Amino acid sequence: MIQIRKSADRGYFDHGWLETYHTFSFGDYQDPAHMDFSVLRVINEDKVAPAEGFDTHAHANMEIVTYVIEGALKHTDSTGPSSLIKPGDVQRMTAGKGIEHSEFNASDKDPVHLLQIWLYPEKRGLAPGYEQKNFPDLQNRLCLVVSHAGKDGSLKIHQDVSIFASKLQGKILSYSLSPERKAWIQVIGGPLTCNGKTLQSGDGAAITDERELKLESAQAHFLLFDLPS
Repeated sequence: MIQIRKSADRGYFDHGWLETYHTFSFGDYQDPAHMDFSVLRVINEDKVAPAEGFDTHAHANMEIVTYVIEGALKHTDSTGPSSLIKPGDVQRMTAGKGIEHSEFNASDKDPVHLLQIWLYPEKRGLAPGYEQKNFPDLQNRLCLVVSHAGKDGSLKIHQDVSIFASKLQGKILSYSLSPERKAWIQVIGGPLTCNGKTLQSGDGAAITDERELKLESAQAHFLLFDLPS
């Protein structure tokens, strides 16, 4: 079964310096029908104005993945030096027993466009920290960017999930799901067809009881999450 979460149905706020869409309930957007999916708690699509950003704030007991689509995001946290997250980069931050961080648009003239993703951790009270890596080759393949064991050079996350990134152009990709697994697809740029259902830019899809995913597009950019039931 594939249930599409349309882009226009997401929570939306325009704060002037921040334009944001919430796939799941977050902050002032609360929808009991869309709280989470499996261990996936948050998918926020943010566009941050030049030289603006999120001042220092705290998180705990959450795995946070940042995926920059356009522009550059400056990340600073209480564990050490700052980093710059650019397109092709993926960052995993373990909030664990507590972390403080800030995120600002690194440019004073161009916006930054990103996805911020929160996942429930496998246990509470982990040591805080983060890991970041560039994945330059997403073309016509499912590139594993995050996984539980850090498989195939991916970032290691403290949860039984695998996250793939792909830029598909005129090809068909297949992905097999184990019987006890679910999947989520988040389309960054579409359209993308999955098992005959078409998703547009910003759409998501909750996938259950599907053993094989057939993904095709003339041109699409998306993330695929393999999740526990």
